[in-house]
Amino acid sequence: MKPLRTAARAMLASIFVISGVRVLISPGDGRIQAARRVTDRVGPLLEKTDPRLPTDPETLVRVKAAADVAAGLALATGHFTRPAAAVLAAGLIPTTVAGHPFWSVPKEERAGQQVHFLKNLGLLGGLLLAAADTEGRPSLRYRTTHAVDRSQRSVRRAVRTAKREAKIAAVSAAAGRKLPG
Repeated sequence: MKPLRTAARAMLASIFVISGVRVLISPGDGRIQAARRVTDRVGPLLEKTDPRLPTDPETLVRVKAAADVAAGLALATGHFTRPAAAVLAAGLIPTTVAGHPFWSVPKEERAGQQVHFLKNLGLLGGLLLAAADTEGRPSLRYRTTHAVDRSQRSVRRAVRTAKREAKIAAVSAAAGRKLPG
């Protein structure tokens, strides 16, 4: 299954790496205008959170592109795959809403925008699967739950053993007192 996972991650990551590099080289007015749909709403929240955070659309588009390249390369190379997929998925949501609002475009453009919107939903599904993929190993939750269960069994066993040994010691001590010495 390893070669299949490796190939699938590389294919899934390729669109993010390539488009991220293109946006870093030239963000384009179309992307910046599309980003305004989201940044106009999110900008005030970012300013409240930390005034040092960038709020202008061009900078945010470039930051997202850099995150796409970094996370895409990490996903494609198999390093930090789950966090990388989560970063890509989180960045894809505002991109999809801002870039392909098929519900608000003229009827003749609606079908094309809807196809791109649904394509991004498909990518999002793949990224969510990659973010949840434990590569056949038990998840952290499973491992911690079972470690606790093993610890509890070990403690119960130790208590039973201690009781048994105490009982044997008590019987031996009582037997030792009855024997003439």
